[in-house]
Amino acid sequence: MTISNSEFRGKSILVTGAGRGLGKRFALAFAGLGSRIALLSRSKAELDLAHIEIEQAGGNAIRIRADVTDPEQLTLAVERARVGFGRPIDILICAAGTLGPVELFNDSPLKAWTQAIQSNVLGVIHSCKAVLPDMIQRRSGKIIALACDVDSAPNTSFSAYTTSKAAIVRFAETLAAEVMDHNVQVNCFDPGPAYTSITDEIISARDRLQSHVVDAAIETRRTGGAHPETQLDHIAFLASEQSNHITGKLIHVNDDWKKLRSASLRPDAMTLRRVLR
Repeated sequence: MTISNSEFRGKSILVTGAGRGLGKRFALAFAGLGSRIALLSRSKAELDLAHIEIEQAGGNAIRIRADVTDPEQLTLAVERARVGFGRPIDILICAAGTLGPVELFNDSPLKAWTQAIQSNVLGVIHSCKAVLPDMIQRRSGKIIALACDVDSAPNTSFSAYTTSKAAIVRFAETLAAEVMDHNVQVNCFDPGPAYTSITDEIISARDRLQSHVVDAAIETRRTGGAHPETQLDHIAFLASEQSNHITGKLIHVNDDWKKLRSASLRPDAMTLRRVLR
């Protein structure tokens, strides 16, 4: 990671979905930079493993079992992190998410479709609601929500997932406008392909999916996807003071973050409307 570790030493970071996948990757990386990490997940086993890895590397982390679909649990999680670290949350990284039903919308059980929306969209909303009061009061805060390629052509059988991710981006754009004057930045980050449990879910559902989607998932499993260091550089930039001028944006892993450090962006640049430009 090319951002200086002095930028994050002592910062308090809450990572949802920190037990595995990209959430865990980002949690481990920021712990290595000296941040204090609140690991949040529903799985005790995954939390324990992530916690052990951070501690063995000399990092500082606490484990919080919570379901992002429950707003009360998120409020208690933020309070526990505040007590445990002796300071409010400085940075929120929303990485919790689920793929949802992988089939045509007309064939999808409504319950499974709704659960995906609740986890992916309301999970981000509840997390933001829990951390924002302190951020606004302190006039400082960073919120980063993971998105996907919502500005590309749609693929069939992913309606719940892509709808939820598009909703997250639009929510971040709106929230960013509301808290901009409080010096809180809210952005979305598309990390590109990454080998996670979702990759395996897609491959397992190959009989119901377009061939190019399955081929891409198999390639991601083979290569690991986008380079982890590139992903970490981008999310570290968005979490740093170097990105204070950027808010309400959708940043892709293939965007040049170094150029963004001094970029003067149009209001509609790098938003859901970017596909129209």
